[in-house]
Amino acid sequence: MIVDDDHAVRELTGDYLRREGFDVWEASTVAAALEGAPRWAADCYLLDIRLPDGDGFDLARHLRGSSDAGIIFVSGRADTMDRVIGLELGADDYVVKPVALRELLARVRSVLRRRRPPPPADYSVHTFDGWTIDLTRRELADPQGAPVRLTRGEFDLLAALVRSPGRPVARYYLVEVVSNRDPDVGERTVDTLVSRLRRKMEANPRAPRLIVTVQGVGYKLAAQVR
Repeated sequence: MIVDDDHAVRELTGDYLRREGFDVWEASTVAAALEGAPRWAADCYLLDIRLPDGDGFDLARHLRGSSDAGIIFVSGRADTMDRVIGLELGADDYVVKPVALRELLARVRSVLRRRRPPPPADYSVHTFDGWTIDLTRRELADPQGAPVRLTRGEFDLLAALVRSPGRPVARYYLVEVVSNRDPDVGERTVDTLVSRLRRKMEANPRAPRLIVTVQGVGYKLAAQVR
């Protein structure tokens, strides 16, 4: 759950985490967060400190009294005392805005790893339209079970689509996924990788039915993922 009174911040952060496979709920006030907390049972809370009807410290006290979920303060307040108070209230982390979304994602995943046991070994194995992808072993098998060799970029792009089945994934996000911090990687690189994947996975790459283009946005995986 993201608790922040800045709509733009909630939207940007929420969209990013959803593309990474998270279910995300948003609240702009302490009251809304407390009302939704029992119903949503979030695994991790991202809390701003300054809120219209209170502050994130008070909210953290309430949450920590009834939940063992992760708590990360995401605040524009960089004062050391605020950080100390937040951590003493039981927060798992404290980051100062602006924070890079990739860094925030890493911190969320770190908190979740500490807060709950690791998933089963086969949790990363997904199937779609007969294909099988293992996100941990970085392997792809066709519907007949034969391995399909993919480059790093091809695999990373396909994995991003698998994590957001049926939902459009923006080109700019896919650039970030496949760039590996290379400034020369751009949207044309993404288009090239998609073309190569289609040649390896589509019966008719010129009329794709699996990896489809969403005009003005990017691409999506048009298959149910299990």
